[in-house]
Amino acid sequence: MRFCILLLTLLAGLAGCKPEETASSPPDIRPVRTVAAAIRAEGEPVSLTGHIRARTEESLAFRIDGKVIARRADVGQIVKPGDLVAEVDPQPQQDGLRAAQARHVAAQAVFDEASRNLERQQTLVGQGWTTRVLFDAAEKAYRAAKADVDATAAQLHSAEDQLGYTKLRADAEGVVIATGAEAGEVVRAGQMIVTVAHQDGADAVFDVPASLMRKVSPDAEISIALSDDPTVNTLGRVREVAPQADPVTRSYQVKVGLTEWPAAMRLGATVTGRTNMRTLGGIELPATALTGVDNKPAVWVVDPKSYEVTLRPVELQRQDSASIVVTHGLNGGELVVTAGVHALRPGQRVQLAGAAQ
Repeated sequence: MRFCILLLTLLAGLAGCKPEETASSPPDIRPVRTVAAAIRAEGEPVSLTGHIRARTEESLAFRIDGKVIARRADVGQIVKPGDLVAEVDPQPQQDGLRAAQARHVAAQAVFDEASRNLERQQTLVGQGWTTRVLFDAAEKAYRAAKADVDATAAQLHSAEDQLGYTKLRADAEGVVIATGAEAGEVVRAGQMIVTVAHQDGADAVFDVPASLMRKVSPDAEISIALSDDPTVNTLGRVREVAPQADPVTRSYQVKVGLTEWPAAMRLGATVTGRTNMRTLGGIELPATALTGVDNKPAVWVVDPKSYEVTLRPVELQRQDSASIVVTHGLNGGELVVTAGVHALRPGQRVQLAGAAQ
């Protein structure tokens, strides 16, 4: 009996003994990658492809209709002021000039006779040997003859100009970049015969979408480089913007005047223009930093002291597959999580990748 009581006491003592409580588990710390939010000092870069054109391109044309008998300038030829470019058959204009000369000579003869007659009438009327009516008639004939001389002189001058128009001459120094007629063709007044690119500078011409027109400053400096050799480059500024979009492409033609014109940038060469959009003060982040809260964009921000994360709603200026641009909700210098955003919860502690904590 005494043995049973002792056994029960021993079992009760053993039951009262409990193992030491398990040490509390370490807090859940997530490793993440972060980036420091930095306000952009300059706008987003943009580039477009264009081509080189002369600043001034002049289309030379005859002022009269006619048959081309010679074209003395070919593509690539350099012309100087006064150089003969083309000729049309001058025979019709020569005939017109001779007819005008004949009319002028006849009018001059009539005028000379009327002048002498007026002088005689002045003498006779002064001596009383003629009537005033005859004197007035002589004076009237004189004035009519003088007017006829003036008219035929103008016609003669016009005929001389018409003959001069049969020869097409260059107005300024340049290189021929296009031709529009060959010898033997009948052309009309104003029809392009040759196009001359003047040597007064060059433009880089781009077709700019309407969306970019609002984002790039008209005073922005443009970097221009040859597409096949970027080492050949120069700078330029917008010189001219088309007031109306192209009806087919819906883009605007923009001419960028080159400050310097490298010899390797030949007319028609393909170039690439680069500049930056207007700065809007946004913060650019990798697209992987974006998450959401209440169907609105948000990012995780790390407290640099406690290493705890906070979900911060933000406003976006732009979002694409590679990056986002935040305009409101972030301050410069804050740490933003860029990897592991979907495994976080508010107040969770994190381990920054590559940092001891």
